[in-house]
Amino acid sequence: MSENNSETVARQSLSAEHWAEAALDAMSSGGLEAVAVEPLARRLGVTKGSFYWHFANRDALVHAALQLWEKRETEDVLIGVEEEADPYERIVKLFKRGNSSHRAGRLYLALAAASDDPAVGQVVKRVSARRLAYLYKCYLGLGLAERDARLWSTFAYATFIGNQQVHRDTPDEFPAGADFREYFKLMLRSLIPRPRSSDPEHPHVVKLHPGSE
Repeated sequence: MSENNSETVARQSLSAEHWAEAALDAMSSGGLEAVAVEPLARRLGVTKGSFYWHFANRDALVHAALQLWEKRETEDVLIGVEEEADPYERIVKLFKRGNSSHRAGRLYLALAAASDDPAVGQVVKRVSARRLAYLYKCYLGLGLAERDARLWSTFAYATFIGNQQVHRDTPDEFPAGADFREYFKLMLRSLIPRPRSSDPEHPHVVKLHPGSE
């Protein structure tokens, strides 16, 4: 097969999502400025012509990458978690998903660092608001009052972002293996309020101690 024919096949086999995925990989390791057409084309094994088959310019690629990130790391995650009826278990699942991907954490931090860019900042703000709103809904489901649910959900999300920061900046210091399992248990104890007394029909409904109100 000739080189031109090979390039035509490559163009047709690579979708816009392949390019968006490659852009996200670049962002996770080098930030927004790492999204450049020629390096991405080399990574994908094609020429720049394949890029222009799908996108008018770099801004269009960044937009597609941000849309993919928002859908995959937020909307798809929440849809999967929503299948769990128990609000306590929904929070546990969210914590598990949030701590399961080092790449996802690095990518969020890279995008947050680039949030001065209006296109990026708008998406990061929307994603953070969506995540916080969902956590708030879960804590309300535990039986917390609105004010308490707001505080607990903010506490949980701030801890999640902090975990990502520590894992990125000092990965050797972040718990791993058996230590991470103990760390995760500590997170659950610290970030999900426990009931003072339980209703057999609603075992996770929270009745706060008087001093916590």
